[in-house]
Amino acid sequence: MVEITSKLKYYRMSPRKVRLVVDLVRGKKVKSALGQLSFLKKRSSDAIAKLLKSAVSDAKHNFKINSEENLYIKKITVDEGPTLKRFMPRARGTSSPIRKRTSHITVVLEEQPKKS
Repeated sequence: MVEITSKLKYYRMSPRKVRLVVDLVRGKKVKSALGQLSFLKKRSSDAIAKLLKSAVSDAKHNFKINSEENLYIKKITVDEGPTLKRFMPRARGTSSPIRKRTSHITVVLEEQPKKS
């Protein structure tokens, strides 16, 4: 079977928050996952939906897969990207660190085998 891979790198949200959304759609069919993401009230759901649509478009254009009904999410992972380090001034001339985390999201789609 053909695996279609798409990646979203340097997404400015912590991986812990993004994994909450990713865990909901792992293993589902693409159409079902997009429907669920459209009603979710998390900021990362828009980015994940856009990534899924991009992967479906890659499947149609690069791998000549016509029907998206057979595609399902085989694997979707969220890895930690580089952290932007900033500092906030505090009392008595001290400072405390602020870590602005980033995420790398990888999605792998695969076509379900046809049942005979």
